[in-house]
Amino acid sequence: MDLLNPIDAIFLAIESREHPMHVGGLQLFEPPADAGPEYTHELFEAMSARTEVRTRFRRKPSRRLGGFSSLTWSHADTVDLGYHLRRSALPGPGGMDDLLDLTERLHGILLDRHRPLWEARLIEGLSDGRFAIYMKMHHALIDGVSAMRLLQRTLTDDPLDSRLNVPWGTPPVPRDDSAESESPWAQARHAVPRLLRAGGSIAAPLRGALDGRLTLPMTAPRTLLNTSIGGARRIAVRSWPLERINAVRMATGATVNDVVLAMSSAALRAYLLERDALPDEPLIAMVPVNIRSAAEADTSEGNMVAACLANLGTHLADPVDRLTAISTSMRDAKQVFTQLPKLEAMLLSAALMTPLGVSLLPGFEALPRMPFNLVISNVPGPRKPVYMQGARLDANYPLSIPFESQAMNITLTTNGDNLDFGLVGCRRTVPDLDRMIDHLEHGLAELEQAVA
Repeated sequence: MDLLNPIDAIFLAIESREHPMHVGGLQLFEPPADAGPEYTHELFEAMSARTEVRTRFRRKPSRRLGGFSSLTWSHADTVDLGYHLRRSALPGPGGMDDLLDLTERLHGILLDRHRPLWEARLIEGLSDGRFAIYMKMHHALIDGVSAMRLLQRTLTDDPLDSRLNVPWGTPPVPRDDSAESESPWAQARHAVPRLLRAGGSIAAPLRGALDGRLTLPMTAPRTLLNTSIGGARRIAVRSWPLERINAVRMATGATVNDVVLAMSSAALRAYLLERDALPDEPLIAMVPVNIRSAAEADTSEGNMVAACLANLGTHLADPVDRLTAISTSMRDAKQVFTQLPKLEAMLLSAALMTPLGVSLLPGFEALPRMPFNLVISNVPGPRKPVYMQGARLDANYPLSIPFESQAMNITLTTNGDNLDFGLVGCRRTVPDLDRMIDHLEHGLAELEQAVA
C-alpha cells in the first residue's frame, strides 16, 4: 500500500460519472508489407499471452487508510487480462469516423475502481488496412511524460524486430532501491516536515505572482466552453508536420510549445468569434510542464508536473502579438517554478488546481471567474519511426481530460516528423469540435504568413 502524491490524490478525489479522470491514447499502425490476413488476430493472441503484469498495472484505490480511497494504493494479487485487454472490429467500410466514434464511447466510460485502473483495446477493420490500439489509464497512475516514455519502451526502431513488448509487462528501468520500502505511515511521518517547509518555500513565488510575474487562477473569463459537462466525449484528431512549426519558431525566437499555444489561441479565438462569444479578456490555459529528470521519467510513477498558467492573448487580433504575449507568459511562469524543489512545485500546482474541486460543489458552478479556461499539453514523443512487431506507428493521438467547467482539452505529442494533436470535448456542450481542427490549421498558416 502506497500513499499518493497531492496531484494524484486530487485526480482520484474529483472523479465522478460526469468527470472521468483517465487519460488515453489512440495509436494507428501500418502492418508490415508481408502481413497476412490473420496478422491482427495473431497479434492479439500474442498480446494476451503476456500475462506478467507489473506493479503500476496492478494498482487500485485502497480504503484501508481511514476509508478514503483517494489517499492510498493497494495492489491486485491477480489481474484478469481478459477484462483489461479486448479486441474490436469496425463496421465496414471502416473509416476514421467509425474509429473515432468507437474511441469516443470508450473514452467516456469510467474505469472500474475494483480493478487496476487501465484498459486496452486492439481495433481492426479500417478500410486502408491499418489497425489501431486504444489504451486508457487513470491520471492518478500516470502523467503524459511517463505514458509516452512507457510507450516508447514497448516499441523499437528496428522494423525487423519480431519481439513483442506490452505496456503492462514492460519492466521498469532499474533504479537504486537499496533502502527498504517504507510503510504508508512512515511515508506520512516523513512527509509532514517537508510539507511544513513547503509553505515557506511557496510564499516567495506567490508574492511574485501578485506583482504580475505569474498568471493567477480565478482570473480567466468565463466562455461558452466553461460550463457544466457530462461524461460522454467528442474527439477530433490531426497531424501537422513539425517542419512547419519549427519554421515559425526559428523566425520568431519562440519555442515549439509557444507556437503550439499560439495555434491553439488562434483556433479558440476563431471558434468563439464564429459564435459571437469571444470575451474582451484573454483566455488562460493551464500548461503542464514536466519537472522530472530524464531518469525519473522512466522510474517514477504518478504525476510529476508543474501547472503553469499561460495568457493566450486571445483578445489580440495580430498573430505575432499573440505569440509574443504567450512566450512572455510561459517564460515568467517557468522562472517561478524552477525556483522551487519538486515537492513544493507540485504543491503549488495542486493549489492552482484546487479551484477545479470547488467548481464541483453545489452552488459554486456559476463562479464569475474561472481558474483557467482549458488545459493544453505538449508531451514529447518518439522523434524517429518506431515499430511493433514490424508494424509502423503511423499516428499517435493523445486523449486527455475535459474538466468540470472546462469542456475542451488539447493535447499533442511528437511522432517522428509530425506533431499529432488529440482534442477531447464534452459531447453535449462543445458543438462542432471538428471546426477546431480547421482553425488550428488556419492559425498556423496565419503565423507562417506573418513571419515570411
